[in-house]
Amino acid sequence: MSNIVAIVGRPNVGKSTLFNRLIARRQAIIHESEGVTRDRHYGKSDWNGIEFSIIDTGGYVKNSDDIFEGEIRKQVMLAIDEADVILFITDVLSGITDLDDGVAEILRKSKKKIVLGVNKADNHDRAFMANDFYALGLGEVFPFSAINGSGTGELLDAVVERLDKDKPEEEEVTYPKFAIVGRPNAGKSSLTNALLDEERNIVTEIAGTTRDSINTHYNKFGHEFTLIDTAGIRKKGKVNEDLEFYSVMRAIRSIEESDVCFLVIDATRGVEAQDVNIFHIIERNRKGVVVLINKWDLMEKDTHTVKEYTKMVKEKFAPFTDIPILFISALTKQRIYKAIEEGMQVFNNRSSKIPTSKLNELMLEAIEAYSPPSVKGKFVKIKYVTQLPTKTPQFAFYCNLPQYVKEPYKRYLENKLRENYVFTGVPIQIYMRQK
Repeated sequence: MSNIVAIVGRPNVGKSTLFNRLIARRQAIIHESEGVTRDRHYGKSDWNGIEFSIIDTGGYVKNSDDIFEGEIRKQVMLAIDEADVILFITDVLSGITDLDDGVAEILRKSKKKIVLGVNKADNHDRAFMANDFYALGLGEVFPFSAINGSGTGELLDAVVERLDKDKPEEEEVTYPKFAIVGRPNAGKSSLTNALLDEERNIVTEIAGTTRDSINTHYNKFGHEFTLIDTAGIRKKGKVNEDLEFYSVMRAIRSIEESDVCFLVIDATRGVEAQDVNIFHIIERNRKGVVVLINKWDLMEKDTHTVKEYTKMVKEKFAPFTDIPILFISALTKQRIYKAIEEGMQVFNNRSSKIPTSKLNELMLEAIEAYSPPSVKGKFVKIKYVTQLPTKTPQFAFYCNLPQYVKEPYKRYLENKLRENYVFTGVPIQIYMRQK
């Protein structure tokens, strides 16, 4: 099992900059504003051949009435509980503040192994000023600069020195990746927390609480995968802050990196234009999709409500309508485990392979029953079909005049494939190629 190192400290001391440097990726959002990091972020790092996991946390603030700062406090405490070593980051330019004293007090009580890093010490004078931080009573002080990397070597030497070297290493296993996506405040983080049975992500009634994409390993009820909670995706016109722009880009990147997307829709608001846009982003990226109508417990229902709502959803997402639609409540956990079963089924559907002989037998008969319409007096003759060796279902139809086969006929071919094989929740690509 990998050792875990948690980066903690008050707001705006450079924790996320250091986190990105250690994992060699720009995963956590960095901004001059305080409180940008709101949840815990996980990444892998290694130093001198010793691998460990890194947790980046939000800035610790005590005695604050701000709803986010109260939640950030909880997240920091959870990270401290999870970690083997605490990397406490301070700022040489600010000196020791009351908040630094508060964090130091918590860390002394935690009895964890602690490394005290003093950031922004990028010259000799500042490195000398870092000696003031011995007053915190946490042992040796390590001056460094997260921006240019100076001093990070000594900092990491101290971290790995405190790690348990006898922990058995985990084998690298690639699990299916499920991304939870949707508009702001649709209930994505509530769903993640409900699935994990812990307050993994911060949840408030304020839209835009989640700003980064957050990965969590899920292993329950015989299912194992990586769960990604993403920032809510808004229309471009509504993305005013630079910060929110980064969040939206990160959410889109999460879709690109996932295998299956859970598209969460607020039942009380219905399917809006932005839900349709997100659906098409998923479809264009050839990802599996499960549509989750959340907050179903708040809806007034009769015997026809589910049927009518399902019909409305499919009309909005047409022509791709072969999709699982579940009516859930993240709050009451209604049908959330059924959502996981559907997600695993869609993941399996995505990798389905049809033998070429069976495929030709089925599709050539369907083509004979309804041939492509003639164009300018010319007739298209399709002679052969094969499934391409790709990760997602893609089919090549070989014919004499591929340029004359239009979208409606391609949809006919797709529908025939879906009628005979299970591709529910998975976009299918049809290519017409010269014989």
